[in-house]
Amino acid sequence: MTRLILLLLILLPATASAVLPTKDEPTRTIVLIRHGEYEHGDEPPDEGHLVTLGRQQSRLVAERLDAMPVKWDSIQASTLNRARETGEIMLPWFDGLELALHDDIRECTMATRRQDIMEELDPGEAEECEAILEGAYERIFRPATQGRDEFDIVVCHGNIIRWVVCKVLDVDSLAWLQMSVANCSITVVQVRADGSMKLVSFADSGHVPYAMTTYPGTLAEQ
Repeated sequence: MTRLILLLLILLPATASAVLPTKDEPTRTIVLIRHGEYEHGDEPPDEGHLVTLGRQQSRLVAERLDAMPVKWDSIQASTLNRARETGEIMLPWFDGLELALHDDIRECTMATRRQDIMEELDPGEAEECEAILEGAYERIFRPATQGRDEFDIVVCHGNIIRWVVCKVLDVDSLAWLQMSVANCSITVVQVRADGSMKLVSFADSGHVPYAMTTYPGTLAEQ
């Protein structure tokens, strides 16, 4: 029995280190930014441009990220005007990077418990949205590949960020509407070497003065 215990004590550290990531293993950190405040018109509803406040918010979040002591590896944005313009305003703070545009992180509406919202969607619309987002999730939320810690910026939309957070936390994806994401707020997800994930922060808007803080099109003071 004594020999068996000694053998287990010898083997346990090696077994554990093969399964659990160590401090020396690189991680990927994804910073999700909700676009700045934009014009809300009806023609067409999804192509509004940033308003002056949204451009100011975009510069504030760029300054916040630029002050962080990390080397940014990439910046990408949704192809919708409000996200693309936010990324373009942020880009000068990140020398050497180019803004990559992706259709798979465009705003869309996924399934929810809210029956009134579901009734507004076309048949199969929520399923199509989720299928596209699953592909985007696989593309973005992956372990580091360069043998060092990597840091990526993703400028997208409130629906996308809320859905992603549900995925990261492994909770019911129908709960995404239970969260609010301020314009140009920061949500941080860390991907470990083994593919496991941790939500580091959610919808942090401390870099935006209260009077300039907006949620889904509504001024904070309203």
